[in-house]
Amino acid sequence: MVRKQWYETLFENYARTYDRETFTKGTIQETDFIEQEIGFDKLKRILDIGCGTGRHSIELAKRGYSVTGIDLSESQLKRAREKAEDAGVTVNFLLLDARTMNFKEEFDASLILCEGGFALMETDEMNYEILKGAADALKPGGIFILTTLNAFFPLTHSLKEFMNSSTVEGTIKNSTFDIMTLRDFSVLEVNDDNGNKRTLHCNERYYLPSEISWMMKSLGFSVIDIFAGQVGNFRRGQQLTPNNYEMLVVAKKKI
Repeated sequence: MVRKQWYETLFENYARTYDRETFTKGTIQETDFIEQEIGFDKLKRILDIGCGTGRHSIELAKRGYSVTGIDLSESQLKRAREKAEDAGVTVNFLLLDARTMNFKEEFDASLILCEGGFALMETDEMNYEILKGAADALKPGGIFILTTLNAFFPLTHSLKEFMNSSTVEGTIKNSTFDIMTLRDFSVLEVNDDNGNKRTLHCNERYYLPSEISWMMKSLGFSVIDIFAGQVGNFRRGQQLTPNNYEMLVVAKKKI
């Protein structure tokens, strides 16, 4: 029997709790930014990778876009489908592993927001496969928008203190950042939607901007812009600093 990874266990029964997290409250502004980057073109087809409970997918669909959302968690997708029905919109939600996507030049924009799979994987190779899938899914000239963990942040801040001050549900009991692998190994205690406590041994990869740029170039992106990533405040021009927990990446696939 294959042992489940921590992120699989976490999202087995966490959909309603997830929707209460503070980092889910910036959806409207973040969607405004996505629209701006794709030129407000309602004919654009959008792929939302690691869509979770569908907050960006549903908001985009409400604005008239054709959206496909994929996620590894059936529980998260069930909640996403319920929310889409309540909102009166149609989103193509699919149970898929982002590491094994096989879309080929089908979309005008790919999104990986709020660590939607990327950076959570247990190996760098798996994380790269997710980026490759996002790139392969794009038509030439397509736009890729990514937010991911900024490696400069844990070099100057306590991840344990930051996470415990910013997380609605759950407590980080221990955190060790490895400067050689740029991975944080932590122990998270969290209650699921039924109030059951779970103890998870997490492993997350933080990235340097130069690493992201190199990977983007290797995957056929010709324009790669990296900014500070702030929940509910996605915008160009914000210089990335060690005080930013996340970075915002906007890349354009070669034509």
